[in-house]
Amino acid sequence: MNIISWNVNGIRSCINKGFNEFFKDANADIFCIQETKLQPEQAESIQFDGYERYMNSAVKKGYSGTMVFTKVKPMNVTYGLGIEEYDQEGRIITLEYERFFVVNCYTPNSKKELERLDYRMKWEDEVRKYLKKLEETKPVIYCGDLNVAHEEIDIKNPKTNHFSAGFTDQEREKMTVLLNSGFIDTYRYLNPDKVLYSWWSYMRQARAKNIGWRIDYIIVSDSLKNNIKNADILTSVMGSDHCPVSLEIEF
Repeated sequence: MNIISWNVNGIRSCINKGFNEFFKDANADIFCIQETKLQPEQAESIQFDGYERYMNSAVKKGYSGTMVFTKVKPMNVTYGLGIEEYDQEGRIITLEYERFFVVNCYTPNSKKELERLDYRMKWEDEVRKYLKKLEETKPVIYCGDLNVAHEEIDIKNPKTNHFSAGFTDQEREKMTVLLNSGFIDTYRYLNPDKVLYSWWSYMRQARAKNIGWRIDYIIVSDSLKNNIKNADILTSVMGSDHCPVSLEIEF
C-alpha cells in the first residue's frame, strides 16, 4: 500500500502547477492533502476516477482544510476531534479501514511572536489522546503537515530558529512525547542520518538554496514497525512551498 501526504498550500493553485499530473503518476492508494483552502461548493470538479474523496473545510473561507482521496472505500469516516474549539478549521479527517486507521492532519502554526503557542500545546495533547484512543481498536497511520521540525537534523539553521514557530522547545517536546507514547516517524526510522526537507520559504530563494525544514510526516503505531517498506520525501515535486512525503507499507 502506498500513501502520500502533501500540503498543497491551496489546491486550486496547485492544480495550475501540475497537481493532477503528479497525482495520476503517483497512483497512491491513499492520498492525503492539507491546506486545501477550499469550501465544499468549490470542490465539485476535483475528482479522480477510481478514488473516493473526503474533505473537511474550515469555517473561515480560503483557510486551512484537509482532503483525502482513497482507492479503497473506508468503513467509516469522521471529521475533527469532537472538540468545538478545534473543529472550526477543518484540520482532521479520520478514515477507518479493516486493519488500521488513517488520520490526515494539518497542525496549527504557532504564528509569529508565538501568539498561538498555547492553543497549539493544547491541540497537541488532544491529538495525542485521540490517536491513543484509536489505537485501542487498531493501529494508526498519522500523516500530514505537523508544523514542527523535530530535531536539529530536520532544519537547515537550527541555532537561529530556537524561538521560531515550528522549532520551539515546546513544540519539539510534544513530538517527542508523541513518539515516546508508541509511534514511529517512518522517514527518520529508515533514514536516521539523512538530511532532506519538506518545506521551504517562498522568500530569498530558499528552495533553490535548500534552506528548508522537515515538517511533513507519516507516523505509524509501533505495532506496524515490521510493515514499513519505504519512506521518502519527494523533493523534486513542485507546485507548493511543501513537497509530498510518501510511505510504502505492507499488510
